[in-house]
Amino acid sequence: MNIPHTRLAAAIAAGLMMLPAMANAADGLEVSHLGVNNTLVRVTGNAPFLILPVQESIDDARVNVLVDGKIADTFYIRLAKNKTDFTVPYDLTPYKGKNVVLDIVTPQGRASVREASEDVAWSNMYLSDTFDTSNRELKYRPVFHHTPLYGWMNDPNGMFYKDGKWHLYYQHNPYGSKWQNMSWGHSTSEDLINWEHEPEALRPDGLGSIFSGSAVIDHDGTAGVGKDAVVALYTSAGTNQMQSMAVSHDNGTTFEVFGGNPILTLESEARDPNMFWNEETKEWNLVLAHALDHEMLFFTSPDLKTWTLQSAFGKGIAAQGGVWECPDLFRLPVDGNGTEKWVLLCNLNPGGPFGGSATQYFIGEFDGKTFKSDTLADGTIPTKWLDFGKDHYATVSWSGAPDDRRTVIGWMSNWEYAAEVPTSQYRSANTLPREMEIFTAPDGELYVASVPSPEMLALRDKTVVSASGKKLGRKATSFNIPASTEGLCEIVADLEAAAGSKVELTLSNKLGDKVVMVYDAANHTMSFDRTKSGVVDFSENFPAVTVSPTFETDGKVSLRLFVDRSSIELFGNNGRFVMTNLVFPNEPYLNLSLSADGSARLSNLKIYSVKTK
Repeated sequence: MNIPHTRLAAAIAAGLMMLPAMANAADGLEVSHLGVNNTLVRVTGNAPFLILPVQESIDDARVNVLVDGKIADTFYIRLAKNKTDFTVPYDLTPYKGKNVVLDIVTPQGRASVREASEDVAWSNMYLSDTFDTSNRELKYRPVFHHTPLYGWMNDPNGMFYKDGKWHLYYQHNPYGSKWQNMSWGHSTSEDLINWEHEPEALRPDGLGSIFSGSAVIDHDGTAGVGKDAVVALYTSAGTNQMQSMAVSHDNGTTFEVFGGNPILTLESEARDPNMFWNEETKEWNLVLAHALDHEMLFFTSPDLKTWTLQSAFGKGIAAQGGVWECPDLFRLPVDGNGTEKWVLLCNLNPGGPFGGSATQYFIGEFDGKTFKSDTLADGTIPTKWLDFGKDHYATVSWSGAPDDRRTVIGWMSNWEYAAEVPTSQYRSANTLPREMEIFTAPDGELYVASVPSPEMLALRDKTVVSASGKKLGRKATSFNIPASTEGLCEIVADLEAAAGSKVELTLSNKLGDKVVMVYDAANHTMSFDRTKSGVVDFSENFPAVTVSPTFETDGKVSLRLFVDRSSIELFGNNGRFVMTNLVFPNEPYLNLSLSADGSARLSNLKIYSVKTK
C-alpha cells in the first residue's frame, strides 16, 4: 500500500552552507543552522510530504512545527546523523498555503556548527508527492496478522465493532520504529484477517501523548454529544497521567477532542481507562489501572464525563512484579451451562511467568461497583495467566462485538526486547483475534480458554499434508511442508500418549533453525523451545523455553498451530492452553517431525496452506 505520491528522483543535493545565519535552498527547503544543536528547516515548496531520514541508534531530536509563527505540532524523531536506516513522512497537507518552519533541536554533541551541518539528515531530507509504503520486510512481516503500515506499534486500544466493521486502534509512533510520539493508529476490517490502514485517529496535544484507552458507541446519547456517537476515553500522558475524552461522529474515522479535558484526574499515576455500559445497573462502568499501586480502580458514571470512584481491587494480590495496566472487565459463559462469571484482565509488566510482560486474569463477581475474585479452598487468590508464551500482552476486547461474542486481541511482543527485534520498517504485530470462554479444569478450578476467532477458518487454503493413525517412536516421523507455502501454514494435530510418555514436535529448516514443542503426559505440560529458532541474538531475553499446563488427565491433546513469517501461536485442547511466541527463522520452517519417548500415537494430522489474500 502506498500513501499517494511519486518519490523524487534524487534527494536534496549534499553540501550545506556552514554559517549559522546562511540558508540552503534546494527542492523547496531552506536549511539554516543556528547552533551546534539547533536547525531551522523552512518549507517553501508545495508537496504534501516532507520525507525525514531516521537513524535508529541516534537519540531523539525535538521538532516544533511552526505554522504562521505559532507552534502547531511537536514530535520527536531520531534524525539521521551518520546514515539513513529508513525514512518516514511528515504530512504537510493540513498546512497548505501557510508558512511552515521546523524548529529542530538535536541532542548530539558537536564541536561546531560546521560539524552539525554535516549530519546526513539535512542532505537526505526532501519533499515528495508520495511516500512509498510497500512492504520492504518480506522476510519477517506477518502475512495474516495485523501490523502497522510503518513505524512502531504497541498496545491495542479503543476497539469497537459497528456496521459490519471491526475498528482496531493501537499505540503508534509514525516517526520511527521505537516507542515515542504515542498516537492512536487506526485500522479497520470486515473479516478480522484483512486490514485497511486508516488515517491516524488521535495525536498528542497540549495535555500530552495519547496513551491507551477504550471506545464505546453511546447509543442513547448519554454524553450529550448525540446518539450513536463513538466516545473514546484515553490517558493523556504529559508531566502526569490523566484521563481525557474524544468524540467521533463519522464512525471512528476522525475524533474531536472534548473541550473539557481532562475529565478525570488522580493524585497518583493511573492509566488505560476501559469502559462499558452496565445494563443491570443502567450506568457506565470504568476500570482504570492504578499502575504503580498494582491495583485496579472501579468508577461509575451516568454520562461518560463525570466519574465516581467506587472501589479498588488487587493490591497485594497475585502477580505483583511490575506495573498493572491495560485492564478489561466482562462476563463470560461457564462450561456452556447457562451460567456466567466476570473476568478481569490485568496486564502486567514486568513479572510475566517467563520474564517481561504478560496477561493475568481473575474470575469472580462484579455488582457494578465492586469486583470480588474467586478464591482457592484456603482463601487465597491464585495467579492465572491467559497465555503461556512470551509474546502476548495488552490483551483487550472489542466493544459491541456481534452475537454477544467476547473477541480479544493482544500485542504480540514483549517489553524486554520489542524495540530490538530484527525489523525496521515496522515494529510489532497483533496476535490473532480470539474468543473467550470459561471452563472447569480437572483440579475443579475455573480458567479462561482462548480459541481462534471463527473467521480464522477462512485462512485455510489447501490441505498440503494429511496423515492419521501413526505410531510414534524415538525415530522421528517427518513431514515436508511444500516450499510453495513459504512456511505459512495452519497445523492441526491430535496426539495420544501413555502415562509417562513424551511427544516431541519439531518445526525446522535446512539451516538447522528449529522450534521444539514437547507434550509431557506425566506432568500434563506443553513446552515451547525457541532457543535455536533462528535469529535470537538481538536480546539475551529472547532465547527462551516456555511451559504451559495442558489441563487434561487422559493423555490426549489436540493442537492447532498458526505459523506466520515471524510467529507461532499454539492453541491446545480448544484453547484451554495457549502459547504465543515470536520466531525469526533464517529461512521458513518446511519440515515437521514427531517423535516419542514412550508409547504415543499421532491420531490425526492436517497441514493447511494459508490464503495470502
